[in-house]
Amino acid sequence: MSLLKYMLTGILFGFVLTKAEVISWFRIQEMFRFQDIHMYGVIGTAILVGLISIQIIKRLNLTDKDGNPISIPPKDSSQKKRYIIGGTLFGFGWAFTGACPGPLFALLGSGITVFLIPILAALAGTYTYGALREKLPH
Repeated sequence: MSLLKYMLTGILFGFVLTKAEVISWFRIQEMFRFQDIHMYGVIGTAILVGLISIQIIKRLNLTDKDGNPISIPPKDSSQKKRYIIGGTLFGFGWAFTGACPGPLFALLGSGITVFLIPILAALAGTYTYGALREKLPH
């Protein structure tokens, strides 16, 4: 039953992304070409909601569904290079495909079957990272 709850939440999230045009290839291209503010507004809103949510979690010492305290460790500033490289690769993939990894399945569910290729590429990249993780600098 718990799995059904998460599946329904994911489906609802997919509908929201679709209706907000966040999964639109044209909207993403407009963002990367600095032609429209739509996506920047969505991203800015997400950052603001995340910031407020983290502050609420920290200040109220909230717990997870099992009663364990939620702990958010600070970022290690010595890892800046790693984040810059990873973020750059993520951005290039996003710009080249016109899709963020999050809504790939919503795009496929919308009938845009060409996004099966980025899904397979994302799965291959994830598998490759998992296989090489021990050999990569962390």
